[in-house]
Amino acid sequence: MKPPVSDFKDHFSGHAAEYAAYRPGYPASLFDFVAGLPARRGVAWDAATGNGQAATGIAAHFERVIATDASPQQIANAVPHERVEYRVAPAEDSGLAAGSVDLVTVAQGLHWFDFDRFYAEARRVLAPGGAIAVWTYNLARVEPAFDRITDRLARQIVGRCWPPERRWVDEEYRTIPFPFPEVATPAIAHEEQWDLGRLLLYFGTWSACKRYRQETGRDPAKLVQDELAATWGPPGAVRRVHWPIYLRAGRPGLPAPPAGA
Repeated sequence: MKPPVSDFKDHFSGHAAEYAAYRPGYPASLFDFVAGLPARRGVAWDAATGNGQAATGIAAHFERVIATDASPQQIANAVPHERVEYRVAPAEDSGLAAGSVDLVTVAQGLHWFDFDRFYAEARRVLAPGGAIAVWTYNLARVEPAFDRITDRLARQIVGRCWPPERRWVDEEYRTIPFPFPEVATPAIAHEEQWDLGRLLLYFGTWSACKRYRQETGRDPAKLVQDELAATWGPPGAVRRVHWPIYLRAGRPGLPAPPAGA
């Protein structure tokens, strides 16, 4: 059998276990919203599932979730769930049957895709009454003084190491191609209660930090660790860390909005 064609941009397989362990999750309110988009809640497809953080949340609302990722290492670290079936496949060539899914989701992965090919694939696999939802989050927020140091780490210290596709995240998915009749989405944010050590481990999963370490042999987070600690508070203190979520959603079966609307 001819293998699927893929332009997979692999920035995370080399530290898939860390990605699974240290990335934040998503709030229940997000899954409540996206589950209400399609006409039915039979089968959902979570593309670029990573370690299954979104797939397991979606599974609370659907009879079955098919979760795919082009990285075998990510799938190997995925969280088991009785209603989630994990498969290795690129988003642009899922291997799913035409008209077989009610919801397509992409969490923190759309900006890596070949847009035209993925959207054609999403249209092909969606059943009548189906919907698509894509989302991302940007830098973790704590409080202004801390955030300024985080921003310096991301923009100045490792800024040159971000892949070019990162621009879509920085633009909060406002400008990313999304050729579907859109549905209004609510304001959603995710929160965690972390200590500073946990947050630094999360910083280490950034693709730019990985590349910086490969090029220099140094951990970029350690360059600002003392500054971060000085603004964090007592050692071991647990603080609220939050991420605004930037969500786009659409129903391909809806009529397109009028020009200029």
